[in-house]
Amino acid sequence: MNLMNNEKHYNTLNNYYKSTYNKKVFKVALNANFSCPNKQNGNTGCSYCSSNGSGDFAGDKNDDLITQFNKQKIMMHKKWPDAYYIPYLQANSNTYDTLENLKKVYEPLTNLENIVAISIATRPDCLEDDKIKYLGELNKRIKIQVELGLQTIFSVTSNKINRGHSLECFTDAVDKLRKEGIEVVVHIINGLPGETKEMMLETAKFLSKLDIQGVKIHMLHVMYHTKMGIEYLKKPFPLLTLEEYVDITVSQLRLFPKNFIIHRITGDAPRELLIEPKWTLKKLVVSNEIDKYMRKYNYYQGDLYQE
Repeated sequence: MNLMNNEKHYNTLNNYYKSTYNKKVFKVALNANFSCPNKQNGNTGCSYCSSNGSGDFAGDKNDDLITQFNKQKIMMHKKWPDAYYIPYLQANSNTYDTLENLKKVYEPLTNLENIVAISIATRPDCLEDDKIKYLGELNKRIKIQVELGLQTIFSVTSNKINRGHSLECFTDAVDKLRKEGIEVVVHIINGLPGETKEMMLETAKFLSKLDIQGVKIHMLHVMYHTKMGIEYLKKPFPLLTLEEYVDITVSQLRLFPKNFIIHRITGDAPRELLIEPKWTLKKLVVSNEIDKYMRKYNYYQGDLYQE
């Protein structure tokens, strides 16, 4: 699917949803109060991850999921009065429980009105075969989208940030999910400690060969109350400038095939938690700079893709 135009030289999620559903679709971020396999047995989890498990903007975990959904929906309708929804289980690892308990979380979401899919953020090391089989069955009733955090293909970086799973574990999970017809979206992080531009592009090249449907690109956020934040305050390490991030991200977009949907090209952390880089707080500026860069040089998603 090619949804690129004169303004956006890559396939944006917004254009994809409008083309598919002929209406605005927004994701409603929820917190089901799951934990994470990388935070067990004395492990502290990924060094960059906040106590909210990457769900800093999700609903209040003290509310049940239907209440969270309705509260968020009301807020979003102030901007988009007429829309469809995707309940987004965002915080922590949303397959890290027994299958019986997962069903108690997922099944009520399928009964929500005007939803077009359910999005589940998780890790590849808590996607056992019985869970994937169930997700495949659920996918026949309502579209299921699984988001996997890869971040980087390089083990030296993964070990440094305490990622806690192998590249083989990730690719195995992708293969099994796709055999069930489940849409897979992969997260990567630019600017991880010690990574060069070439390494970040190698991660993009690796993804370009996989049977995945979407990508989320993030800049590393160094935050207070994280292991990485503590380390950074003691001994700061180089972080990407806005200009470097734009250059690398555009290069990655050019390496992806034209049918990938780009779910995100930047992100932000809670202002009160962010140590650096402060330029990430201006998401619109970042995305506009990427657009301007691509238009200036007439670059398009996929123009460097090689099969």
